[in-house]
Amino acid sequence: MLEKYLQVHPEVKKAIEAGEPVVALESTIISHGMPYPINIEMAKNVSDIIRKNGAVPATIAIINGILKVGLTEDEIEFLGTSKDIVKASRRDLPFLISKNLNGATTVATTMILASLAGIKVFATGGIGGVHRGAQKTFDISADLQELANSDVCVVCAGAKSILDIGLTLEYLETNGVPVIGFCTDEFPAFYTRKSGFGVDYRVDSSMEVAQALKAKWDLNLKGGMVIGNPIPTEFEMNYDAITNAIEIALREADENNITGKKVTPFLLDKVKTLTAGKSLDSNLELVYNNAKIAAQISKDLANISNK
Repeated sequence: MLEKYLQVHPEVKKAIEAGEPVVALESTIISHGMPYPINIEMAKNVSDIIRKNGAVPATIAIINGILKVGLTEDEIEFLGTSKDIVKASRRDLPFLISKNLNGATTVATTMILASLAGIKVFATGGIGGVHRGAQKTFDISADLQELANSDVCVVCAGAKSILDIGLTLEYLETNGVPVIGFCTDEFPAFYTRKSGFGVDYRVDSSMEVAQALKAKWDLNLKGGMVIGNPIPTEFEMNYDAITNAIEIALREADENNITGKKVTPFLLDKVKTLTAGKSLDSNLELVYNNAKIAAQISKDLANISNK
């Protein structure tokens, strides 16, 4: 029955069946996260980085109602240039399928489809989380609940600094999701390496992550794991400058009654404008760094799982 809805690219399917390393990639960053043609160039570079580090890339999306795991170059171009792409979370999947629509996957949906296909490691920019003021709005990303449900390791540069990082970490703790610092004791905040919040455990190698993942899933401990991989020092933004830009963006979002799915794209675009494009440059570099580490984790996990 699953085959009716899910289409796995032949290269990705072959790698999964052979127990070889595969890294899942989201597609919202292509359709909604970056401008054309930078988004297409980014997608190509990420795939190249994953291949150079010994894994197979699998970008995920919904095309004409089909759940696609592993996209062609033409499909990535389509996502990056079309205007009618739905930003798809868990709740959207049934209707995107039944109406033959096109959707780009968020962190949550990428985890769902990666898990269905048998992919265990996923590289993204930053996870969603608890939005500032959530005690009034209840605006909490579906990413967090999916991390509690899907057995997928998510490599990210932390939570986007437009969020309430403290409450995000509390939510993950409540749901038993391990938050790991990759070569850091502090949970990264996307554009910067520091957030003021610690991690549950620090690891200093991809093998340490792989061993913990294997133990977790061997014990049938349901859910994923967050790997906070800080943006490289040379590309991080000034903490005060990015914090100021975010505060301005948040005020404008509130003044313009921007809510729901529109919040994050609005804030990121506003921050990009306020930082004269520097935030986009940082975003690109942290995504590339996450792709590299995710491929290494996937490779180590495949090696120890096949023994």
